[in-house]
Amino acid sequence: MGIVTSCCKPSASDVLTPDAETRRRQQVEAAERRAAEQAARGVKDPDRVKRLQEKADEMDRREQELEKAGGANLRWTSN
Repeated sequence: MGIVTSCCKPSASDVLTPDAETRRRQQVEAAERRAAEQAARGVKDPDRVKRLQEKADEMDRREQELEKAGGANLRWTSN
């Protein structure tokens, strides 16, 4: 009985598996795809969110530059 079933299953040496570098590359691609899907989950317009995030980052960068330069020189005047 064991002889009949053993001929139908492939042995461990017959199964083709990709090499380590190919598997690593596939895992990285899958992780990046999952991260992109997770970031876009629940967002109607992902491009708009990306633009708003870039705008906020730019504003933060400008504020940090102003602080390094001694702050904004705003004056209060009353007429």
